[in-house]
Amino acid sequence: MTTTENRPVTAPDWAAQPAPRTDAEWLARARQVREVLASDAAARDRAGATPYDEVALLKSSGLVTLLGPTEHGGAGLQWPTANRVVREVAAGDGSIGQLLGYHYLWFWAARLVGTPEQIAAVEADATRNQWFFGGAVNPRDADVTIRDTGDEIVYNGSKTFSTGSKVSDVTVLEGVVEGTDKHVFAIVPSAQDGLTFHDDWDNIGQRLTESGSVTITDVTVPWAAAAGFVDKTFRPRVYNTLNVPVLQLVFAHFYLGIARGALETAAEYTRTQTRPWLHGGQERAVDEPYQLDLYGDHLSKLWAVEALADQVSVEAQAIHDNAWDVTAQERGEHEVRVAAVKARATEVALEITSGIFEGLGARATRSDLAFDRFWRNVRTHTLHDPVAYKRREVGAFLLRDELPEPTWYS
Repeated sequence: MTTTENRPVTAPDWAAQPAPRTDAEWLARARQVREVLASDAAARDRAGATPYDEVALLKSSGLVTLLGPTEHGGAGLQWPTANRVVREVAAGDGSIGQLLGYHYLWFWAARLVGTPEQIAAVEADATRNQWFFGGAVNPRDADVTIRDTGDEIVYNGSKTFSTGSKVSDVTVLEGVVEGTDKHVFAIVPSAQDGLTFHDDWDNIGQRLTESGSVTITDVTVPWAAAAGFVDKTFRPRVYNTLNVPVLQLVFAHFYLGIARGALETAAEYTRTQTRPWLHGGQERAVDEPYQLDLYGDHLSKLWAVEALADQVSVEAQAIHDNAWDVTAQERGEHEVRVAAVKARATEVALEITSGIFEGLGARATRSDLAFDRFWRNVRTHTLHDPVAYKRREVGAFLLRDELPEPTWYS
């Protein structure tokens, strides 16, 4: 990884270290990545530059192929560990945590939608070549149109958001075949004339996620690469509807990661910089009763939601392990649990990232410290879809024994 004015700390020499083998060792590797990212996160947030170095860091650390098959050089790990890795990376930089989480979803999408042959081919190529995935699949926009030309399909249209854009090696597209109701996913190279990334992502938070708009012009894919299609006919399964629960659970984990990064960064500042109140009778800020109450309250709430998120990740893995035989009931009950995690993670992350200022003091509002970035990051992404609808799913399940209908957001 190159060193620039805004990146004073380079990555560890991963090649000189033993390759991680266990879940615990991979989490330790993720913590190393977190430390590199956290060292200059405020400066990089201000610069808002395309995160080529940050993605190179994820690749060199091995985290990109965490879910990849071991026979192709991947770690062969499972979703409970992947989600915790996302949380760890997000604690250092929320934008990069989001990029990694989305990458894991799109890497896994072949398993969610594809045929066995497609799954094997995609995972082999993605793992061996360390593909970094982006996606241009915003359901709130008009559908991208697909023209059937015989042996190939051709995508045309645009999307408001394309997270990963220029830093991705491949992009997941989705569109509808003209004159039909066939929605087709496909993986295409990101560096091609048919994809124009517009560099118009200029939001208050998650500034390094490369989530700007994209224009798709005559991007051609063979029918054989249309995910889940055999002889132009889709082979549906209940498991095909798991993309939303997988992604929403990823959301919850990087929200919690950002919250932990905020809390631990603030705690260090309070320990070393914050002065006790002159009328409080204490010699150190860490002895102030209100500080102990504040940090104790935040950490207790964070621990509780992290535990719920970890448990639901374990439940999700059981579904992934039974992918070809998942029932609608199992899918629905899992989505309710994911909705509960998403709702709690949203609320606790917003509370912590705004509440830390009570324990920091006025001097901590200096722009170079950028303590506000944690709140800006959470606030930006938690508007992805209304959290009230997540609470509604949980309430309808309890009061009416109602399962969520699979949609683009449930």
